[in-house]
Amino acid sequence: MGSSQGSTLSTKVAGFVDGTSARERVSYLDHLPVYVKELIAGGAAGAFAKTAVAPLERTKILLQTRTAGFHSLGIYHTLKKLLKHEGVKGFYKGNGASVLRIVPYAALHFMTYEQYRSWILDNYSAIGTGPIVDLLAGSAAGGTAVLCTYPLDLARTKLAYQVVDKRQNLSAHMYPRPAYTGIRNVIESVYKQGGVRALYRGVGPTLIGILPYAGLKFYIYEELKMRVPEEHQTSILMRLSCGAMAGLFGQTFTYPLDVVRRQMQVEHHPTSQLGAQYKSTWDGLVTIARDQGWRQLFAGLSINYIKIVPSVAIGFTAYDMMKTWLHIPPRQKSKSISTA
Repeated sequence: MGSSQGSTLSTKVAGFVDGTSARERVSYLDHLPVYVKELIAGGAAGAFAKTAVAPLERTKILLQTRTAGFHSLGIYHTLKKLLKHEGVKGFYKGNGASVLRIVPYAALHFMTYEQYRSWILDNYSAIGTGPIVDLLAGSAAGGTAVLCTYPLDLARTKLAYQVVDKRQNLSAHMYPRPAYTGIRNVIESVYKQGGVRALYRGVGPTLIGILPYAGLKFYIYEELKMRVPEEHQTSILMRLSCGAMAGLFGQTFTYPLDVVRRQMQVEHHPTSQLGAQYKSTWDGLVTIARDQGWRQLFAGLSINYIKIVPSVAIGFTAYDMMKTWLHIPPRQKSKSISTA
């Protein structure tokens, strides 16, 4: 009995030393369908990137939604005030909902991008492998991911919008008791108030913004990588740089739509100072520019630049590294090119 157990233990130790266990895990991963590997890689990359920039994301939302006591502050003073009122945890308020949303969102975003891209190449090979393919696949993937995860984004915004002063309730008149206690509470409350339609409040500007943004983001990233010498293709610094530029350019063109989306999401929040109800995306853009000034359409843009650079860079880099670790095969070429 003892001899048998000792033999088993010795075998496991030996396997660990020579890498057998690692090979078994690799073998198991190799048997997973490619789309499952892409889901895993995308979800992990999204969660890692989102958590890394959570404090900046919270600050951006407070600036976008003109939260009382924060709308006139800069980045540094907003972070300082959050730390004073809510402590370090305040930097990550809403991050649970954000990560809960970003894991399926990023997983679907990256996976459907690869699938849409392959489908386009298989069925419309005449298009080639140029920018149109990346723009179309990226846009379709962004739209798919948004529609599947939007209620979680709504919950994240409503939670991040709330500010609570924990210093002996001295500012209770400015920062009232939170209307929502968590992700589930937000979704249940919003659903009771307006049904499924309320859970998708603001999805219009989100889709209008994500279609060009997602397409541009993937296109710019892939285009920049192609222009890098082959010996530097696997460089982490190269991937971070390409990802940063992709996020920077993609975000600049669509940012006003993001501001409209955030304000639409908090319109019916019990503590909202906005009061406006936008009939459409265009109405939101016009009303904000008229009543709040055109600068409000770019409120938080500076912090978004600071946030988007590491966020998209980390996301793309982590995804590429996860693809390597999971042994995901190289991106498919068009049938005509493969045949040639």
